[in-house]
Amino acid sequence: MKTKHTNSFYKTAGRTALCLFACTVMQQATAQVDLRIKQAEQYYAAGDFLTAANLYEQYLKPSAKEKPKADFPLNAKHGRQGSSMGKGVTKNDLLYKQAESYRLAHYLPQAAERYKAVAAADMANYAHALYWYAVCQRALGNTTAAEESLNEFLAKATANDPYRAAAENELATLKFVKQQTVRPDTVMYTFNKFTLSAGAEKGAFAPLHIGGDQFIITGTEKDTVAQAGVNPNHNRLYAVSLANNVLHVSEPVALGADAYTNQGAATISADGKHLYFTQWKTENGKQVFAVYHATKTAEGWSAAAEVSTVNKGGSSKHPQLSADGQYLFFSSNREGGKGGYDIWYASVNADGSVGEAVHTGAAINTAHDEQTPFYHSATKTLVFATDGKAGMGGFDLFTAKGEGNNWSTIENMGYPVNSVRDDVYFFTSDKQNLLKNAVFSSDRGSECCLETYTVTKAPKKKIFTGKVVDKKDNQPVANAIVLINANGKQLKVTTDANGRYTTEIETDADGTVTVSKHRYAEKQSGINIINTDESDWSSTKFTNNDIVLDRKIILTPETVVTVYFDFDKHNIKPDAAFKLDSLYDILVKNPGAIVQISGYTDGLGSEEYNKILSDKRAKACADYLMAKGVDSARISFESFGACCPVEMELINGRDNADGRAKNRRGLINISYPPKEEE
Repeated sequence: MKTKHTNSFYKTAGRTALCLFACTVMQQATAQVDLRIKQAEQYYAAGDFLTAANLYEQYLKPSAKEKPKADFPLNAKHGRQGSSMGKGVTKNDLLYKQAESYRLAHYLPQAAERYKAVAAADMANYAHALYWYAVCQRALGNTTAAEESLNEFLAKATANDPYRAAAENELATLKFVKQQTVRPDTVMYTFNKFTLSAGAEKGAFAPLHIGGDQFIITGTEKDTVAQAGVNPNHNRLYAVSLANNVLHVSEPVALGADAYTNQGAATISADGKHLYFTQWKTENGKQVFAVYHATKTAEGWSAAAEVSTVNKGGSSKHPQLSADGQYLFFSSNREGGKGGYDIWYASVNADGSVGEAVHTGAAINTAHDEQTPFYHSATKTLVFATDGKAGMGGFDLFTAKGEGNNWSTIENMGYPVNSVRDDVYFFTSDKQNLLKNAVFSSDRGSECCLETYTVTKAPKKKIFTGKVVDKKDNQPVANAIVLINANGKQLKVTTDANGRYTTEIETDADGTVTVSKHRYAEKQSGINIINTDESDWSSTKFTNNDIVLDRKIILTPETVVTVYFDFDKHNIKPDAAFKLDSLYDILVKNPGAIVQISGYTDGLGSEEYNKILSDKRAKACADYLMAKGVDSARISFESFGACCPVEMELINGRDNADGRAKNRRGLINISYPPKEEE
């Protein structure tokens, strides 16, 4: 289980606003220094953690003109043993609250520094600061420091310490991180980061591709007039164009938001007529989320309206249409879930209206938060972020195959898609491949805020293999020629000493396999995969069913009738007809006798053409005998092209016409039934 270190996932929608508010400081022209502490508490309660952290900083480190306050004005926390500055709370109390503020605002270096200072100054009362210090260090990529701090905390913690289980889970997270970062298949991933055009300071996350180089992203704008206790930065939807991995941001999409309202995390229908997005504001110190719908008109977007079927109780956010447009997935903490935010879905009608919501079930959801869903219709894969499953820390992206509330076991998408920070808002416009030019948001590369990345994973090689065996003794047939026809492409390979053929195939294994070998009847069969092995990180091995070859009757001079053909012809000449008539008489006198006809050509012409011509010559002999009344069941024929010449066609580099003439032949083997023993 991941360590849950956020109250809810409003950070994925509002953290960019906090990031841009890093340097905002409330300047109060009053002699009452404690007003900043009261305001810090107000901002903290409202979820504006960065402003709270800055106000704590002003009080803890006053300017040179201010005299340090003798005591702290908040209600005393009795029993503290730290360096109390008079009656009331200690300096460490406020330093710890500042560390919490920085952590929740995702300024982790600042948070780690203060957690460490508090733990060093007051271990008796703030031993659990070691735990939070470790969480920050893990998220900063300092796994060694994180592990040392966790072990130090666990050595001091009692058996019933409320942080013990969380610390043990965090150690498991560090173990998972170490396993993931040494995976060999990381070389198959290609990443790019979207940056913002010069002068654009709006942030960019939750990307939505709307066609070509056009995207809609969630960014931030700042109100012109700041109000005490109100965060002046608000999330808005922006239309942007992409060029060379740079997002060029335009004006916000006009959707009727006021100065107190945030909008973001949008999804749009394939025809571009219906836009669904999250809208939220702070009410009574609590952020309330709802999903809204707007329709495209000739004048622009219509006034946004709540999607009532989605917003039934609790908060709902992060709407995302399935790729086929049939369902709207979203995250909600409404009743009927597993706890926290869960993934829900509802059918979408042709007019854009949304049906009743359905829970995706226990296989997907946990008691923690599941959010930012995306459903890839082609592969029937749900991608979502959760902090309720073992992962690399923060929110990881997971996948599950299925539909409705019937899902396979969920799988962590693993490193490098996931990081030790938060990885959310996955999306791809590719209709076939989940990890081809996919985009997602992550704060892995920043001090605090979500940024947009693209990722493509190179497909695994597809290896096609099989075995050729002899029908009589089931022994491998070496040096057989194997022609593989798969989806319009032909590959030619030769079996090894173990009768096995192996080749890389670019498409799914679907087609035919034709095997030929001297003294064996040619065999063609459809591809029949009997095993698929995906254990190798770089390739998937498809094993074909064994191909069994029949041996041909070995021809002997005593039983062979030879007929000859003119160059590039397959008609029966008079002398050939004489021999075939004589053969017919033998077959009439020996009802049990059968014949095998083999057609050959000279060495001129292509292999493919000669195969066809030799087949026509063998068939011509068979047709001649059947026309005279020989039962077709007594006749078989094979074609060998230019195989097995009986005469040299070149002598001392010069053409041997007589030799070629003798190679243009048909061989007819007569087999008699075995004599009964006396």
